[in-house]
Amino acid sequence: MMKRSINISVFFLFLALTSCTNEKATVVGDGPAPSHGTWDELLKEYVNEDGFIDYKGIISERVKFESYLDLLSNNAPANSWSENEKLAYWINVYNAFTVKLIIDNYPLTSIKDLNPTLSIPTVNTVWTKEWFKIGGENFSLDRVEHKILRDEFEEPRIHFAINCASFSCPVLRAEAFKAEKIEAQLTEQARLFINDPQRNKITENAVELSKIFSWFGGDFKKGQTLIQFLNKYSEVKISDNAEVDFMDYQWSLNDASKK
Repeated sequence: MMKRSINISVFFLFLALTSCTNEKATVVGDGPAPSHGTWDELLKEYVNEDGFIDYKGIISERVKFESYLDLLSNNAPANSWSENEKLAYWINVYNAFTVKLIIDNYPLTSIKDLNPTLSIPTVNTVWTKEWFKIGGENFSLDRVEHKILRDEFEEPRIHFAINCASFSCPVLRAEAFKAEKIEAQLTEQARLFINDPQRNKITENAVELSKIFSWFGGDFKKGQTLIQFLNKYSEVKISDNAEVDFMDYQWSLNDASKK
């Protein structure tokens, strides 16, 4: 009986993984890139200097916030958009819909509180659930991150731009990402995160890094070592032979009212 139960579990796990693999990456729109001005205004007002979010404040402006989410949902990227317009759009999608997920369930102590009862990492989590629409298609946060941002852009700095509503995440930037300045924004996010002593501890001969560099190590090592990548942004020059360890990840909510 136990063997049969295990086999059934493996079968359903296989179906879930197959479904994720066959999922279409993105949708294609036909209009111009939308303005991210409303999101920019909300972020400037409700993200503090530490990158923590005043969720109650955004709730007080829910109508304004929802109007921006509708704008995103109804304006999927078109082939005519520049790569920077598409990249800015998808980063803003990830961050804005993550904030919506939190305010729709506020108050809570961690985004992980929203995991299903039977949670299977990468297969059945709060991130894999399809609950919002882009261009009429159901989307999950995982689809945005892994099928689009990571697969289509191959830009490792996106890991410092998207925010998972948790303390150990790179902080939410207090402005929207915009095509005309996204290169500078991504570079600044990388520098801020890597040199943040609460999220990475860096010395010349030893580094204790965010788990992000372990989970997505391959994204940072394309044509270089992890240390070579870090040294592009680190204020401390790290030795090629430095000892590398990883910090525990803190999933507590990045709530400005609780800090």
